[in-house]
Amino acid sequence: MKHLQRFLKDEAATIELGEDLALALKAGDCVALSGDLGAGKSTFARALLRAIADDETLEVPSPTFTLVQNYDLRIPVAHFDLYRLADASELEELGFDEALSEGICLVEWPEKGDEALPSDRITLAFTHDGDGRQLAISAPDASFERISRSLAIRSFLSQNGYATARRRHLSGDASIRAYERVVTDGEPAKILMDAARHKPGPILQGGKYYQQLAHLAEDVVPFVAISELLRGRGFAAPAIYARDLDKGILLIEDLGSEGILNTEGRPVAERYLESVRLLARLHGEPTR
Repeated sequence: MKHLQRFLKDEAATIELGEDLALALKAGDCVALSGDLGAGKSTFARALLRAIADDETLEVPSPTFTLVQNYDLRIPVAHFDLYRLADASELEELGFDEALSEGICLVEWPEKGDEALPSDRITLAFTHDGDGRQLAISAPDASFERISRSLAIRSFLSQNGYATARRRHLSGDASIRAYERVVTDGEPAKILMDAARHKPGPILQGGKYYQQLAHLAEDVVPFVAISELLRGRGFAAPAIYARDLDKGILLIEDLGSEGILNTEGRPVAERYLESVRLLARLHGEPTR
């Protein structure tokens, strides 16, 4: 287990943390929320659920009396409140194991079912500290790495003038890169590219590991170079508003969601023709 401590100065900070961790969790994660009444557990859970749903109006009733509330979201989430649990064995009857196999389990008052919860769970312990809250996070190495990465992205945004930006999941591509939509009031939405440097795997052939054999970009430097080259020649490529090349984080222009298919999934002939013209022009110009 690894650990970190954070101070949450107010409710807004708790909500922001819930939204940030929504981007770090995956199916199979059990998140235990520990703390006294009014410590921020429900505020955190509500923010996390609304972020995964990408719906700020999502109704998130307390599961105190029902014991569990299920949400069919991008990642299914089961929100448990074990305060009224008579015995830890009741978790099986509530469908805990099935819920964990399919999605994320948020568990308030985990102390009531401690022996029945997975030992490799993520624990968030909230304690009062003046007008704010102290939060202690402990998690297995792999989960901790995901959480730390999401918090590093929040720091990156803050350092580049986007401290209050809202972050939401965006579908990725065929690589290991991840994407987020970043929204700040009064500004066009932007895209955050999360592309940590590849960790070399086992040597497979000719002294090279997989990423080298498959000619995959091992960091974001080629993306930045190509974007600057294309934009310098008058082509439409994403502008890069902020970058951290070492950490592999870019904040880039959102070019929109329209592609070469119409709303019915049929090819738009004019866009195909324009793509061909673009390729021909690129082919006709030297890269140096």
